[in-house]
Amino acid sequence: MKAFLIDVAKCNGCHNCQISCKDEHCGTEWMPYAADQPMTGHFWCKVEEKVRGSVPVVRVSYTPLVCGHCDDAPCVAAAKDGAVYRHDDGLVVIDPAKAKGQRAIMDACPMGAIYWNEELNLPQKCTGCAHLLDDGWAEPRCVDACPTGALSFGEEGALDLKGAEPLGPLVGLGAHAWYKNLPKRFVAGCLVDFDSREVVVDAEAVLVDEAGTEVARVPTDDFGDFLFDQVEPAAYTVRVAGRELAADVREKDLNLGDIALR
Repeated sequence: MKAFLIDVAKCNGCHNCQISCKDEHCGTEWMPYAADQPMTGHFWCKVEEKVRGSVPVVRVSYTPLVCGHCDDAPCVAAAKDGAVYRHDDGLVVIDPAKAKGQRAIMDACPMGAIYWNEELNLPQKCTGCAHLLDDGWAEPRCVDACPTGALSFGEEGALDLKGAEPLGPLVGLGAHAWYKNLPKRFVAGCLVDFDSREVVVDAEAVLVDEAGTEVARVPTDDFGDFLFDQVEPAAYTVRVAGRELAADVREKDLNLGDIALR
């Protein structure tokens, strides 16, 4: 069974994977696996860019998105006449000849990885470059083009999947696109003594969950800053220098800004 492994921590947002996918599939058909990919609107491999936090604590995360090639793929269930099938190596492929007019195939994907080609009246998505694998290639173009090693591909049992997980929409579907270091949440702040007009160094900041359990503990650095990184989305309290501050990161990352020393 072939699988993708994507380490988000290694992705620098160069978009090489996205561009190489367009280069491989635009203006070229690879039957019986894929008809031409449109020049615009389709991203069979797409780098999702997300700006997190607020000035001055801002981060940008990049997450390459590909089809999960799921065991229980909703697109397979939605297809008629065997228009979506599993290749010998496990890759899920949409048959361009059989899938014409079947918009339900596109609608079935929970992560929006299937696109509709208006000109060809056809649903289309990542094939895992099945045509290249048939020709002896070891990996798809997107993986071959990645300069940082963020994307890997191979036999699932040979990949280092420790700590890897599927994307949220694909949980429970037996996805074969695995992710490491998916961005979670951060809580940041800066402790300041406004009376002396100085930041406070080496003060202890503690992150506590709703049950009162300590989640993490960090000192403020030489600039008075502290950062709790990669914490689960939840409502927390930050205890620092005798103060308690609400830190709700269920929806987004949080920069508490300058915190006055009492």
